[in-house]
Amino acid sequence: MATHTTEPATTDSTSGGFLRAPSILATRPLMGWRTVDILTIAFLGAAFGVAYWAWGQAYVAPSNALSALYAPLSGITAAPWLMAGVVGGLVVRRPGAALMCEVVAALVSMLPGTQWGASTLVAGILQGLGAELAFAVLGYASFRLGAALLAGALSAPFEVVYEWFTYYPDWAWSHKIVYLFIMSAAGAVIAGGLAWLLTRALAAAGALNAFPPGQEHRENRAV
Repeated sequence: MATHTTEPATTDSTSGGFLRAPSILATRPLMGWRTVDILTIAFLGAAFGVAYWAWGQAYVAPSNALSALYAPLSGITAAPWLMAGVVGGLVVRRPGAALMCEVVAALVSMLPGTQWGASTLVAGILQGLGAELAFAVLGYASFRLGAALLAGALSAPFEVVYEWFTYYPDWAWSHKIVYLFIMSAAGAVIAGGLAWLLTRALAAAGALNAFPPGQEHRENRAV
């Protein structure tokens, strides 16, 4: 990965709408990763990894309560684990950022030990690929709320299919399909929505001055 570049971030003004609202983009070329990009993804992933491990200790009670009402509702409590990839993509805005951030989070969450063992890394890869797919579909050109919601939603399907055959092979297909929709919707609202709010909060605090969200915050304040 190259360290690069002096070209300022640009705004894509050719796309519009909820999903394709114009955003300030990463410096070109998109694959020209800077050292600060790599370090920030590592830091964000590590921070989320600690949070993921903590949620792994706390989620059991709410998950069991929801499952007692209707088994597929447990997908709601899985949504927080989808957040790292969305934040990584929103902040760095380069191909691979979402996947890398989610994988780092999964690896860090494994270090203290989890009940899922090595499958935690598998989950991180699948969730990160889903978020990455969302930003790729948008051409790495939109990073507004709609893009965050889409990334949160698409973080779920690969993971859900994996869980169908790993954790819930005895479920009826009706339960499996409903679980897919519930986890995708929860991913959009919880992972996508909270990731977007967190990114804005970090930008407002001055923590993302070297990234497009920081520039967007400064430009919005100047208006």
